Amino acid sequence: MQQTVMGKPEQKAIFHEAEQKGLRLAIKGRLVALILMGVWLVASRSGDPLRAIEYLIALGVFAGFGIIHYRIIGSSYDRNWIKYLFIALDIGFLSLLIATQPVFDNVDLPQAVIFRTPIFPFYFIILGVAAFSFSPGLVLWAGICGAAGWLGAFLYAIRDMTQTYDWQDIGTSPDTQTFVTYFFSPDFIGAWSRVQEALALVIVAILIGLVMWRARHTVRRQIEAEQERSAISDIFGQYVPPAVAEVLISKRGTLSPIEREATILFADVADFTKLTETIGPKGIVEVLNAYFDAVSQIITRHHGVITQFQGDAVLATFNVPVEDDDHAGCAIRAAREINDLVHQRDFAGIRIQTRIGICTGTVIAGSVGGGGRQSYTVHGDTVNLAARLEVMNKELGTDVLISGTTTKYLATDNFRKIGQMDVRGLSEPIDLFTFAAAGELNVPTGNVPATAS
Repeated sequence: MQQTVMGKPEQKAIFHEAEQKGLRLAIKGRLVALILMGVWLVASRSGDPLRAIEYLIALGVFAGFGIIHYRIIGSSYDRNWIKYLFIALDIGFLSLLIATQPVFDNVDLPQAVIFRTPIFPFYFIILGVAAFSFSPGLVLWAGICGAAGWLGAFLYAIRDMTQTYDWQDIGTSPDTQTFVTYFFSPDFIGAWSRVQEALALVIVAILIGLVMWRARHTVRRQIEAEQERSAISDIFGQYVPPAVAEVLISKRGTLSPIEREATILFADVADFTKLTETIGPKGIVEVLNAYFDAVSQIITRHHGVITQFQGDAVLATFNVPVEDDDHAGCAIRAAREINDLVHQRDFAGIRIQTRIGICTGTVIAGSVGGGGRQSYTVHGDTVNLAARLEVMNKELGTDVLISGTTTKYLATDNFRKIGQMDVRGLSEPIDLFTFAAAGELNVPTGNVPATAS
């Protein structure tokens, strides 16, 4: 079936779906982390129940943001800006807690002291959640919002401080007493440290965003390459078998000759010349197109490869170029289905009959040609014998003739033995079979007086 090259809207839809799946996964992980954190905070603050409740309320708000966002993703209310909003809400609420909640309720210290606690890494957790979206823009937004929230909380915390100390008060070469006096003072704010932390968050966000941009670019190129390959295969497959086209593309245009056991199916339309005279050239083309389309589907479904359309005949191979251990069985099932098909329906309004020859043996398969043109084909006595068996159907009054080299791989009670045929170059004649009808299993009709060249 022909496929179209995926355009930018389709690619955008793929990335959008990946973003949604990533955000859902991140929210689930975030919720699990909040639950574990809540268990730890409650257990570690059993002596201060009020403080534990405050932590649980804060964690509950974060969990609520996540649940609401999860429910919106993919719904009719979902918009592109929604994910940016919830990142901003997470960062805003975290920054609000940092700016207003003291380290200990019973200790009178400036709020700026909280910036000495290991609370800044929580912004990186939100950045990590954004990274699951596979969206460079959302990651960069999380970094910028995080830096703004961190610095905003810091400025709010020091707004009422009448006296503050910073790194410049310590100096570039302080003694121990000076360093301890200033650094461990409750009024030490370390403003430039807060700026460095904010810059670090933005830089990390930019780096992650660049990695994601490259990853998306790589994925986009792979999608385009795969679509281009698929398009080439579809177009090429209209002129050569699709299985051969795939191998040819992977092998850069040529298939080296191989010698392998394979099963050959040769099918021909009976009384084709008479049929052409009856319905004319235009009619016969319509009949053949309908017939070839149906037969091609059957052969492909049974893992066969049509290597040639010869007028009204079809030459199909099983086990070359694509390997299949059940090649004999596949060929037999394809022949039975083709035989049943022509007895059950017409093609472009015309009833036809087919004659099929099947033989298993060694073949030579590969690309042959000259003058810059190549064709995939199969050669060998097995191919000739399959063609000979197809012709002999007319002499023997059968629709399908199968060589004993094929039936030996299958249950014998599915066939009726016709006789034997001498084959030039072989010391022993070959048994010939056809499909068995009820009550005629393995009933030979005697030797077949024919010789295959």
